[in-house]
Amino acid sequence: MNHTLLVELFTEELPPKALAKLGAAFAQGIQQGLAARDLLQADAQVESFATPRRLAVRIAGVLANSPDKQIREKVLPVSVALDANGQPTAPLKKKLAAMGFPDLSVEQLERAPDGKAESFFTTYTAAGIALAQGLQAALDETLGKLPIPKLMTYQLPNGESVQFVRPAHRLLALLDDAVLPLQALGLQAGRETGGHRFLSSGMLQIQHANEYASRLQEEGKVIASFAERKEAIREALFAQAGEDLVLMPEALLEEVAALVEWPVVYACKFEEEFLAVPQECLILTMQTNQKYFALTDRNGKLRSRFLIVSNLQTANPHSIIDGNERVVRPRLSDAKFFFEQDKKKPLAARIAGLEQVVYHNKLGSQGARTARVVALAEKIAARMGWDVKLAARGAELAKADLLTDMVGEFPELQGIMGRYYARHDGEHEEVAAAAAEHYQPRFAGDALPASHTGTAVALADKLETLVGIWGIGLQPTGDKDPFALRRHALGILRMLVEKQLALPLSFLLDAAHAGFDACAQYKDARAEVKTFLYERLRGQLKERGFAQNEVEAVVAPEPDQLDTITQRLEAVQAFAALPQAASLAAANKRISNILKKTAAPAGAVDAGLLGLAAEQQLFEALRACQPQVMEAAAKGDFRAALLQLAALREGVDAFFNDVMVMDENLQLRNNRLALLQQLHQLMNLVADISRLSA
Repeated sequence: MNHTLLVELFTEELPPKALAKLGAAFAQGIQQGLAARDLLQADAQVESFATPRRLAVRIAGVLANSPDKQIREKVLPVSVALDANGQPTAPLKKKLAAMGFPDLSVEQLERAPDGKAESFFTTYTAAGIALAQGLQAALDETLGKLPIPKLMTYQLPNGESVQFVRPAHRLLALLDDAVLPLQALGLQAGRETGGHRFLSSGMLQIQHANEYASRLQEEGKVIASFAERKEAIREALFAQAGEDLVLMPEALLEEVAALVEWPVVYACKFEEEFLAVPQECLILTMQTNQKYFALTDRNGKLRSRFLIVSNLQTANPHSIIDGNERVVRPRLSDAKFFFEQDKKKPLAARIAGLEQVVYHNKLGSQGARTARVVALAEKIAARMGWDVKLAARGAELAKADLLTDMVGEFPELQGIMGRYYARHDGEHEEVAAAAAEHYQPRFAGDALPASHTGTAVALADKLETLVGIWGIGLQPTGDKDPFALRRHALGILRMLVEKQLALPLSFLLDAAHAGFDACAQYKDARAEVKTFLYERLRGQLKERGFAQNEVEAVVAPEPDQLDTITQRLEAVQAFAALPQAASLAAANKRISNILKKTAAPAGAVDAGLLGLAAEQQLFEALRACQPQVMEAAAKGDFRAALLQLAALREGVDAFFNDVMVMDENLQLRNNRLALLQQLHQLMNLVADISRLSA
């Protein structure tokens, strides 16, 4: 029979940032616990519920009892179970008694291979268990494994101490319309739950598991489903926004959904004078401190109107709106004050203060770090032909906004405020842009720096961090990466690849390494960092849709410059589609193996020593093909360069069919090796095509 189960834990207000995870884990834990005990049908339907004051799950397709089950269990190895005369040993009798089968004889046991030896097995029928028994175990397991950020200890009316995320007041457990005899956190299960603190008429008696969500919504004024409540808020925000755009970060939407049970959206306003403050500051203070939703016009300019999500529905929301407007005003006033105060002191005047800010005790102050980034940015700009003075100034000012009041209050605004203050100070626009752009890309998919100065400073900043932190032994381990070195590496690679910067990795790492000469505890990390970059590059290229063997073809040779790597990959893809590709890739792999075992002599091929028709054919094909391949590669037309190699297939196949490379005649052998060496160099000019061989 198809039964519906409902389990709810009714608590005091749960931590909002953890609610979504707690709700999902509660439902998943109950589901998995019942499934492990064979108490769920194959098509069981699971619904998760989570509000600020409850965690619940409803499962349709629950069995009242689990089915009986045939179990085959190992008893003991035969060598232990029987003595030298083949009689049962004391360990066997003890084991059977412990398993609940004291009267079983050796003849009733199954004797079967168990690895290299033989063992005795017994097969028996295990009776199914009642739902209440299995559910109690599943609930206990689930509560013990919930992702609780911090446990709270509280006392029950009887004086017993309990630990949970928040005090729990009721436990509801129904199988269809019947209460299950469940216990948890000192509570006995019933059918009662609470509605909205202010909008409901009181406690609700849930008569059947199927009416839970509808009764809560209609009578309790609670939208029990976290997902439904979140979408209801989203729709209400869009409706109230009208012609404006609503800034709706998913994290804020989730947090607000975890704060209300009956969401109602109201529009509020603040004074126009606050719009003189950088809008990022106003938006951040509204979102972070008040959980409000900012509005902008269609051009992205902040409006003086904002939206709040209330937990109260009323015909006259004036007091709610007025109260929230009064609450936000001091916050915006603080932001305005910080901004006005910060502008009184130029960014350049704050640079000296970076000497007093510790970067890392093994690498010195932020001032010392800034000096390293300045020197590195200058070298990068000079190499690229960009304005060196702008790069130096951009790097010099990049971290100065860390000492402003605004960034002290809102660390998330670092870089953003630097751009505003640099513009206010009359700095060059590229210098101002670098203050914000040097943090980019901050995450996967983030924009790259747009300006030359921003790019130079961003590369310098990330390289200094990567090489320096690695050099003091704090490289990433497993899933731990406290200094975000993986993110820095990916940012460096994205800039080099996507902006097609002709900057050799060796040059960048050498320049970064040179800045740490004065750091006694720093160890040369260039080789390890380079390997790390190539590993990150492999992953980055695979995420873009390139196959593993294609990626290996271009990354395995460890190219020092990455500006053409995308074009090389696309050329490899085109080459791999040729009918000649498999044969040439296999031949290249064979040549690589030959040359690894025997060093090819330096020098040109002596055409006079090519006595066999097959080696003459390959030599002529190579001589005809080489100029075209070299010319195409020099122009950056890597596709054409690789496609030219198709003309070599017939000659390569004939050579390996008819020619003995390792001839006893040393002169002939060396000449053939020299021919293979030339062929190998040409075939690998764009990529190591041997990596395409299966």
